[in-house]
Formats: sequence, C-alpha cells, structure tokens
Amino acid sequence: MKTQVAHSALRHVSSAKLKIIRRRLSSLYGVERADPLMERFHQLVGRYGVGAHRGSIAKPLTQRDALLITYADMVSEDGKSPLVTLREFCTARLKGAFSAIHLLPFYPWTSDDGFSVVDYREVEESYGTWEDVSRMAGEFELMFDLVLNHCSAKSPWFKEYVSAVEPGMNYILEGDEEEDLSSVVRPRSSPLLTSFQTLRGERSVWTTFSPDQVDLDWTSPDLLFEFLDVILFYVSMGCRILRLDAVAFLWKKIGSSCLHLPETHEVVKLIRNLLEVVAPEVLILTETNVPHEENVSYFGKGDEAHAVYQFTLPPLLLHGLLRGTATHLTSWAEQLKPPPKGCHFLNFTASHDGIGVRPLEGILPNKEIHVLAEEIESKGGFVSMRKLGDGSETPYELNATYYSALSDPEDEELGEARFLCSQAVALAMRGIPAVYFHSLCGTENDLKGVRETGRNRTVNRRKWKVTELDALLEEENGRTLGVFEWYARTLRRRAACPAFHPDAPQAILDFGPSIFAVERTSVDGSMTVLCLFNFQGKSTKVPNTDRIEVFFSEGKARDLISGGEIPFKDASFSLRPYQALWLSSH
Repeated sequence: MKTQVAHSALRHVSSAKLKIIRRRLSSLYGVERADPLMERFHQLVGRYGVGAHRGSIAKPLTQRDALLITYADMVSEDGKSPLVTLREFCTARLKGAFSAIHLLPFYPWTSDDGFSVVDYREVEESYGTWEDVSRMAGEFELMFDLVLNHCSAKSPWFKEYVSAVEPGMNYILEGDEEEDLSSVVRPRSSPLLTSFQTLRGERSVWTTFSPDQVDLDWTSPDLLFEFLDVILFYVSMGCRILRLDAVAFLWKKIGSSCLHLPETHEVVKLIRNLLEVVAPEVLILTETNVPHEENVSYFGKGDEAHAVYQFTLPPLLLHGLLRGTATHLTSWAEQLKPPPKGCHFLNFTASHDGIGVRPLEGILPNKEIHVLAEEIESKGGFVSMRKLGDGSETPYELNATYYSALSDPEDEELGEARFLCSQAVALAMRGIPAVYFHSLCGTENDLKGVRETGRNRTVNRRKWKVTELDALLEEENGRTLGVFEWYARTLRRRAACPAFHPDAPQAILDFGPSIFAVERTSVDGSMTVLCLFNFQGKSTKVPNTDRIEVFFSEGKARDLISGGEIPFKDASFSLRPYQALWLSSH
C-alpha cells in the first residue's frame, strides 16, 4: 500500500520530491522498509515548527556573504557567558565585515575541543544557553556543526550501547579484529578499533579519530531519523548553514576504503532533500579534507552539498609563498572547474584544524610536502601523521597558526606582509570567504597551550580574555590591531564590489612565476577587478600585458585594498615584496 501524505506540512511538496526521498530510503535500507520509513518521515516534518508553514525560500548569496570561524568561548569575560561576550564583540567590531558566524561545536563534549559530542541537543553549560545562541542568530546568520561520524564515548548513546539498551545499542559501529581492515583510509595513526567492556562482554568498536570518539552505525535507520530530528531542531534554533563534519567516513563496508562510499553520498543527498522540503533557506557544507577530485564529488550533480571547502588552497598557497613561486598555484587554479550552478567553494586559509596536506597529493612531489612539514616544525609548529595501509606514517596536517607558518623570524614586517598577501588571495578567489578568528587577529603559535594539553592542534586554538584582546586592539602600531583593521576594512570593501559575487567568473592569468594573477568580472559584466599578488620577498616587475594596458588606459587605476590610486607611467610597474593589489576598472 502506498504511503499517503497526511501531514499538513507536506501538502505543498510535490509528489516527485517525495518519490526521490522514498527512493533514497529504499536505496539505503531496503525496499521492504521504504513505506514505514516514509511514514516516519511524514511524522518528522513540522517538528519544532520547522516546515509547518510555507514561505521560507533560499536566499541568494552575494559578495556581502563572508563567514567567521570561531569557538563559542573564543572570547570571555567574568560575569558573562562566552556566547554573550562573543556576540557583543562581533556586533561591535565586525558588522558589515561578516554576514555569518560558524560556531564550532558548542554542545557538551569530552575531547577534541567539541568534536566528541555528548549531547547534540544541549548547549555546553559553560558556554551559555540556547537563548544566547538564538540572540546571536538575530545579529548574524549561524553555521552549526553536525558531527555525523562519531559521538563521545561518554555520551548517553554509548552508555546505552554498553548496557544493551535501545536505541543506543543500535547506534554504535562494532568491528572485528579478525577482519582485514587494511584497505580502510585513515586520518589518524591511532588504532582503528578500540575494545570496550559491555553487558554482552568485550566488544571492539570503530574509533576512526580517537578512542573517545566512537563511530556511529548508519546502517540503522533509527540513527538516521535521530539525526534528521536533530537537524530540524538546529534549524528551529537559527541554523542557516549545516556543516557535515567528517562526513566522508560516515558509511563503512569491510573490504573497501570506507571513504566516500555511495551510501555516504546518498545520506548527504537525503539531508539536502529534507531541507528542500522544510527549510530551503538552509545550506549544506561538507567537510572532507581530501584531494580535490574527491572533495568536489560532494557537489554531486548540484543535488548534494551547496558548498565544499576549498581544501587545496591553504597548503598550496602556503607552499607557494614560502618558496617564492606562484607556479603551482597558478597551474592548479587554471584547471579549477567552476562548481555546479547554485554551488560554491568555501575559500579559507586556516580553521580550527591544522593545514591538511592530503589535498597536495598529485600536485606536489612527496618530497616537497615533507620539506614543507619540516619548515613548519622549524617555526615552532607541529606535524600530525596518519597511518597508511602498509603501517607506515605520512604527514596528514600541519599544526600552526597561518600567521606563524608565514612568519619571517628575521623580519617581522616582511612576515606580516606575506601573511596579508595570503589572506588577500583567498578573499579574491571565486567562492565564499571564511576567516578563522586567529587569522583575523594575526595570532602566533600557542606553544604554552600545547605544553598544557599535549595536543598538536592546541597550537591554533588559543582562547582570549576579552580585556586582553581589547587591549591589543587599542595598541597603536601593534600587530593584532594592524591585521584586524586590515581584515575588517578589506572585507567591507570586498562586500561593496560586485566583481566578488560568488557566481562572478574568474580567469587565472599567467604573469610569470613570481606573481599570482586572478581576474574577477561581475555577473552582469559591468565591472572587472584584476588581482595581483607578489609571491616574493623582493620587488617584482609586473609585465606589460594587454590586461595591464586595459586597466591603466588612463595612466592610473584604483586599488580596492588600500583605497588609493596606483600610477602607471612606464612600460611596466613593480609590486613591493608580498604586495597584494585589487585593481578596479572603475
């Protein structure tokens, strides 16, 4: 018997969309389960008031959209919850620069600074309350994390698993030490399986990321509907962008890589279908720190993620600026295909995690990747490894702040110029810019924090007392103030320029090995911006090309970054060490 649409929230939904959802459920869990699962879907829609009324539509992204990545407790002060302090800080200092804030996991947690979730429906008490989150959503659009691959070994779900109590006993993924797991792609060097004592005896559990992060069993439809319910709750609390954390590892099959399996893509598409029905204004971002072709597979055919991180950009940009050559970046960017219609790249240089080097595979020789890792270590950073199938280890990510990674121990000003050049590149590329709080402040490596926690990633996860940060932002000629003001000013100028619309085409120009050049043209063709970046620590001549002649046809052009005019009198002109220019045709 065919399922009948009874819920009022589904009256406006086309039968074609519902058939797609039914097909996905059937593909994941079998034809015989499709009808009862569709019944559950009908009952789900409208929960928390989400999807109960028509009217919400997808809001087009523009050049005014930019994302700040931050922990809920990045800034704190006595007598206030960190979420309140963060909202006040961002509202006072960053309005007009950022349209959205990525609140890294603010749920109760036990490890990995939030990514080992205890309870997906609660706010960590030390951060604040759901009311604080909702108030922030009144000032900025918010991105929430959905940690899909694993939960905390201290979570109620895992306690239910240990005690053989439903539904948690069906939520945790068990493994077998006797099975051949050599094909599994690992992001860590820690053991893939961890033994736990349960009511049913000793059991081995998948722990892809750490023994405290137990993998979830997505072959259970109950787990799927648990997460669909969580998604609707997040939307009701102000979530505008849903970040699917570590989603590439979601579905496992023995004998496979357990990475990017067809079922994983089907789950992402099903989540997209749910949101299209109940909250089409909400976007999906997938987090898959892997080589480029694997990463962009999460666009599907424009029917999967709305956005993916541009994971190749941070390590490739870092390598180019440290080596003084734009050759590899130019070659890669020239071959970069635009995303499907309605989809976008999220361009960034740093995040709460390290700088992943897997995206460099096939672009740089392994020797170059190892040399890059050694240079980061020489600057006080760290290198995290992952285990290969043969048992050997190779660099997985570089742990350092992006500022420290590009610093020059012998010339602080030159190091700062190199860092700002890197940030200007990321802001110029086609897509949506995302900026980590510590890039915004030019924060250096937190070596004291690493000594305290013993974890490499702490080097890039410092937390501020707001009084300390405010003092730095009032320190005339100070590094923090200089970087912060540059960023806020540049983002606001970018927001006013239609050539930086996320759909605006980009062309990569070859200006020689020392200069990275990208040209952006507004969607309506009325405005063009030529972006030039000197990748060397010495002055570099810009060749006199046809494009240069166009921009300097009146003997001068306006630089959107500095706000000043750039004169052009000779056959060529020079860029200062690590100088970045956004030359406007207007």
